[in-house]
Amino acid sequence: SLSAGLDLPGRFLFATLTLMTLIAILVFIEEAVYIYRKIPSSKRSIIIWINAAAPVISTTSCIGMWVPRSTMFTDFTAGIFFAIVIHKFLMMMIKECGGQKVLLRRFENSHFTITTGPCCCCCLCLPRVPITRQTVFWLKLGTFQFAVFRPVLVFLSIVLWTNGNYVLYNLSPKGPALWISCFIGALTLFALWAVGIMFRKVRILLKCKNIIPKFALYQFIVILNHLQTTIINIFATQKIIPCAPPLSSTARGSYIAQQLLIMEMFLITVISRVVYRRKYHDLEPPECMAEEPGDKKQTP
Repeated sequence: SLSAGLDLPGRFLFATLTLMTLIAILVFIEEAVYIYRKIPSSKRSIIIWINAAAPVISTTSCIGMWVPRSTMFTDFTAGIFFAIVIHKFLMMMIKECGGQKVLLRRFENSHFTITTGPCCCCCLCLPRVPITRQTVFWLKLGTFQFAVFRPVLVFLSIVLWTNGNYVLYNLSPKGPALWISCFIGALTLFALWAVGIMFRKVRILLKCKNIIPKFALYQFIVILNHLQTTIINIFATQKIIPCAPPLSSTARGSYIAQQLLIMEMFLITVISRVVYRRKYHDLEPPECMAEEPGDKKQTP
């Protein structure tokens, strides 16, 4: 077994990381109970989904660490879950503004700035887009397509893998892994772009609801779960990470990525509990904000 092949420091490391995963799950369960009791039902499920991202990634990484053969399935599970969380984060920003109708009234005659990352941060010549029901729909579609197509592509990858046609680290143009990875990467960029456009517009309005720390935590999960893991896997395939018998370079790179993710997601789970647990006051309705100057003039 795996534990029998570990030395004493290795067993201590595995035990510590497993304990961190269990603590992260317990912290999330306690936070979910709090959210269910204290948060209005319209926001409850969305906030629970977002808070679950870090514990789920930590759990899948822990399973992949103990059962190396399950790494492909655990990575795909974490990827599917986070694809849904990206859409939920966009919907949370809309809900925090009071819903789509209130959002359109608040930003009437205003515009979205689409020159933002990760797609068009350098395209300064792009025009600003008016905020209408249609443009908000396109932003929601930008994240929803990722939540739909990511599971479909993952299912296709698993089918090809069971048939022996899909090799995760084989990125030759003749293999399907490269093309599926590129397509998933393009869908990911469009989804993150939609969230970035919405965040850039509402960040000042929702500053009282700590939207900036919440967005920072979400960005950290994106970077650590996707970019960090990809870089480590590239280093492993290029043999920059040396093999350590009985582990090959790719297996060792996978272990390093999983162990880092467990520690990082544990920290994000604890910080998320602090950020999301605070009580925030609801925003003033747009009508009240518009009437305030007139009311002050009539006050003797």
